[in-house]
Amino acid sequence: MANIEQILTDCEAILHGHFLLTSGRHGDIYMQCAKVQQYPNHMELIAKAIAEGFQGETVDIVIAPAVGAIVFGYELARQLNAKAIFAERQDGKMTLRRGFEIPQGAKVVAAEDTITTGGSILEIIEIIRQNKANLLGAASIVDRTGGEINLGTKLVSAYSKKIISYTAEECPLCKAGEPIVKPGSRAIV
Repeated sequence: MANIEQILTDCEAILHGHFLLTSGRHGDIYMQCAKVQQYPNHMELIAKAIAEGFQGETVDIVIAPAVGAIVFGYELARQLNAKAIFAERQDGKMTLRRGFEIPQGAKVVAAEDTITTGGSILEIIEIIRQNKANLLGAASIVDRTGGEINLGTKLVSAYSKKIISYTAEECPLCKAGEPIVKPGSRAIV
């Protein structure tokens, strides 16, 4: 397998600065997976490596949260010979729209581009459970917890590294007066 960190670096997906993460936490490293998702050859390689973590299992559906993980979810579904769907926020809650359905008993993988606190992927997992489907596991391009997160299911990640994040109150960059940037796709309200 190729060096995923090198791919992320080459695609300029690893950003350094002062960032407001989608989770609401602050950090000095931002994983902009959209930068790597613009290259189909890299996404194929990454998704193929993750699909190996589900080898021997029949997957019916891969579901990802909109917007950031749609491309990854699609490519992972392609590698797993499964259907690709996505959930999106409606009135602040992750939900299935556009006629997407998860049939009861379907074998489903939850996909996310970057996991920091697990908030979005846990919402996706809850949708799977509400539909009485079989959760086979979760997948991510990047796991910022270095494998420490417990989603209540297996997690297969292409890149797993402990990347420190902070609450706004404890953030040393805020205390130093560094301006903050929010590059993610979800507005914090």
